[in-house]
Amino acid sequence: MKRAAPALLALLLLAGCGQAERLSRVGRAPDFTPVSDPTADPRWRPVSMPMPAPQEAPAMANSLWRPGSRTFLRDQRAAQVGDLITILVSIQDQAQLQNRTQATRGGTQEMGMPALLGLENAVPRVLPNTVDPARLIGTNSTGTADGTGSVRRTEQITLRLAGVITQSLPNGNMVVMGRQEVRVNNEMRELTVQGIVRPQDIGSDNTVRHDRLAEARIAYGGRGSLSDIQQPRLGQQLLDILLPF
Repeated sequence: MKRAAPALLALLLLAGCGQAERLSRVGRAPDFTPVSDPTADPRWRPVSMPMPAPQEAPAMANSLWRPGSRTFLRDQRAAQVGDLITILVSIQDQAQLQNRTQATRGGTQEMGMPALLGLENAVPRVLPNTVDPARLIGTNSTGTADGTGSVRRTEQITLRLAGVITQSLPNGNMVVMGRQEVRVNNEMRELTVQGIVRPQDIGSDNTVRHDRLAEARIAYGGRGSLSDIQQPRLGQQLLDILLPF
């Protein structure tokens, strides 16, 4: 109990910090997040992926074609750190799962000692006279299990936002990150997208679809008065964590 007290106190302090933030914006809309360099975030980490061995491009003397160039003219698509790229998010997922498991088990065991070198005659002297040596132990068990589960999910998100190239990997792939905030009345809607894109998957209009992003991380949520109402009370969240039943 003494060990649980510091953890409970720390949890209450963290919850108090969240409540202090909510109290600080009573009567006004949520503030926008300042526009800043994503790599300056303490939680940002550079992406490390398996890379092929570097190869030197052969010299091409007296040629108008430059190795690695996709066109004779300058390519206007994102190609280096700091360039902007438009990310198209179009998610239409539907899933329906239904499972049921049934199991029944029954067992009966009996064990006795009708004859054992004459030692069975000594059983009445050790145990009560009503004990039958031929039926010393008898057990039976029955178990039944019935489980049913179902999942039905429908998601549809169609958005487009501009992202920025934050890192260029040695094999030419690029790490892209985009964030968008929209405030309507007192509710802030947030969209965050990040992943790894190949230069070949970037369209001529400098757009890339979200399903072309490797290691894609897409988050769509919000904060504000409506989001606060949809959250359970702190006391209920605390009880859900601590109560074992």
